[in-house]
Amino acid sequence: MRKIIHADMDAFYASVEIRENPSLRGKPIVVGGSPESRGVVCAASYEARKYGVRSAIPCSMAKRLCPSAIFIYPNFSLYKEASIQIHEIFSEFTDLIEPLSLDEAYLDVTENKISEPFATEIAKAIKIRVKKETELTISCGVSYNKFLAKIASDWKKPDGLFVIRPEQAEEFLDELPIGKFHGIGKVTEKKMIHLGIKNGKDLKKMNLWELEKYFGKTGKFYYNIVRGIDNREVNSYRERKSLGIEDTFSIDSQDADFLEKELNKLASGLFLRMEKNEIRGRTLTVKLKYSDFTVKTISRTFSHWIENEDEISEISCELFYSGWEADKSIRLLGISIGNLEREEEAENQPMLFATD
Repeated sequence: MRKIIHADMDAFYASVEIRENPSLRGKPIVVGGSPESRGVVCAASYEARKYGVRSAIPCSMAKRLCPSAIFIYPNFSLYKEASIQIHEIFSEFTDLIEPLSLDEAYLDVTENKISEPFATEIAKAIKIRVKKETELTISCGVSYNKFLAKIASDWKKPDGLFVIRPEQAEEFLDELPIGKFHGIGKVTEKKMIHLGIKNGKDLKKMNLWELEKYFGKTGKFYYNIVRGIDNREVNSYRERKSLGIEDTFSIDSQDADFLEKELNKLASGLFLRMEKNEIRGRTLTVKLKYSDFTVKTISRTFSHWIENEDEISEISCELFYSGWEADKSIRLLGISIGNLEREEEAENQPMLFATD
């Protein structure tokens, strides 16, 4: 039986800003762009969340929901610095750490560095250390797999600690509202409620065939999680699947010259990121978001590695013009590269073909 902790910082970006400026404490804080801009909310303090402000909604909407909100432009270098400090604390307890983002990680403490048999005690120690050393709070969920630990960490936020023991899992999942299941989004929740599935007990009544009929391959995932089955290991090395860059324009545009220049800028930015991360790739994707918020992506995979700026720019423009509906204005452009390989991996590859 494994012992897994899901550690999740509380309103991380907003909490770091409040730590740096204590006069903001107790006030509705929104980390994101200006409410007059087309930016989105990166994070919101719990005071702002009471008004319905949440991550990823437009900042203009956040302002309408909470007129008294204080908007702060994000300082990612500051958040990264705090994140490194927090992950150093994690590493004092275990090397099996799977970071999900700057403020969230799974820890496998089945075997740990302090020889503590109880994962709950380790979670308590982590909470104390994080609070003492960073002046920030963290919520922890403890269970025997990643799925249950993830749900548990959100159960008593902020500054929470919740444990789902093996003997408690069945009853807990039976009573859990379907929208609280990690991995079931709003659209799927509506579909399940339409099918009469309101909680875990209802979901468990459906057999595997029925779930796959209604939800495709994901049906097997739902079949397992409602029974507390999740065999995923904590993976301390999460391989990057792609690398991308995008930009939302202040004004929607149908101007081909402007859009092509923006693509060239994005190509340059993507190339710099590839160099910084020492990676190259074989698949290039261009993303277009129109003024009606519909999104279109166009991809092409090559037999050779894409690894220079001019090629990225040229291919991006070709993909863009092959997919752009010229009668529609564009609000966002993005470019990403996939099928990645790191330079050090390439150097260690065996020679498969003789070369002259």
